[in-house]
Amino acid sequence: MDHAATALGLDFGTTNTVAALADGGGTSRLVELAGDEATGAVFRSALCFWEDDRGWDGIAHEAGPWAIAEYLDAPLDSRFVQSFKTVAASASFERALIFGKPFRFEDLGRRFLQRLVAHTGGALADRPRRVVVGRPVEYAGARPDPALARARYDLMLEGFGTEIHYVYEPLGAAYSYAARLTEPATILVADFGGGTTDFSIVRVAAPGAPRRCVALASAGVGIAGDRFDQRIMNQLVLPLLGKGGSYRSFGKLLEIPGGYFSDFADWSRLAMMRNRRTLEELRKLQRDAADPAAIGRMIALIENEQGFPLYDAVGRVKRALSVDEEARFAFEGGGVAISAPVRRAEFETWIAGDLARIEAAMDVALARAATEAGAIDRVFLTGGSSLIPAIRAIFDRRFGAERIATGGELTSIAHGLALIGEQDDLAEWTA
Repeated sequence: MDHAATALGLDFGTTNTVAALADGGGTSRLVELAGDEATGAVFRSALCFWEDDRGWDGIAHEAGPWAIAEYLDAPLDSRFVQSFKTVAASASFERALIFGKPFRFEDLGRRFLQRLVAHTGGALADRPRRVVVGRPVEYAGARPDPALARARYDLMLEGFGTEIHYVYEPLGAAYSYAARLTEPATILVADFGGGTTDFSIVRVAAPGAPRRCVALASAGVGIAGDRFDQRIMNQLVLPLLGKGGSYRSFGKLLEIPGGYFSDFADWSRLAMMRNRRTLEELRKLQRDAADPAAIGRMIALIENEQGFPLYDAVGRVKRALSVDEEARFAFEGGGVAISAPVRRAEFETWIAGDLARIEAAMDVALARAATEAGAIDRVFLTGGSSLIPAIRAIFDRRFGAERIATGGELTSIAHGLALIGEQDDLAEWTA
């Protein structure tokens, strides 16, 4: 590691995690991964566990792209965990049982960070004492508890740095984007992550000003890329697995219970469906179903641990619809082959309610900053879902295409967090 590094910015995301180091001179550099599975500076926020006598308590683990490789190598003998950040603020989540051993959120987080450090080729072996960690403005979940999330983050990050600071993620992106500006401006940053969408409004002074950025207000909502994936799963994929179908019971034709499909559409519950009781229930349902082949496909996907590749296929079709008006969902694995066409217009109908809530959160940020849309000089969109045309259309309509900038969709937050870490007084930035 460059010993001139003064601060580490850590963008711990629902889908991806990125780290950056500030050099003390107003610039920052991304921390690159090292090794055969390295994917630049982007470390997938995922874990894979498998039984091994050499591992902690008989369980070994990997993280990031190495976790994906381990899982794909032996899906039936491993347990794959992704998007675990979404349960940080959930009181209903206490622990996940993995091979019979309980893992709390902070247990998952510590193991994740250990492997992140190990895969950076020594770049994070000697970390700066000051670490600035991004956090969402509003956490994901039905009734998120910010105090609980903070306590869990504190435990996860014990020993990661001697001075830990938390900053809203869109403020990190704002600070990064401000470096591009050559004149004063009031900017709105919209950060579209995997679990949350967050907004910050920041006043940027001219270059060279003693206080370049002033945070005015922030707001957010627990809706983002993962929710859009679930819409595709519910509307396009689950009907191919029996959703909306019927079964015969005591001479009556009844709708198949929706609970199975709700579990299948949630990563944290899907992994738990591979148990004898659930599979026996599904096999009984299959015998009585009007379309037994559809239920058979669901059973095969569960038995063969095909959750990750299935969701990967959903993500691919979502990204394809950001480019083309039509796309085809296609999946093959675990003895199951399913496909279906989908139009962008259909997808936009499925997420229309989500987009309305996202726009309402943006209005909250504007109101908190006592700023009208017309007073926003620049809009910076970041995060993978910012590429969805229906999302871009909201900002084109509200602010005009000429005021909108994009770029660094996966890395801008980490850069900005590291630069914020260089400030003498972090009080105005921390959350």
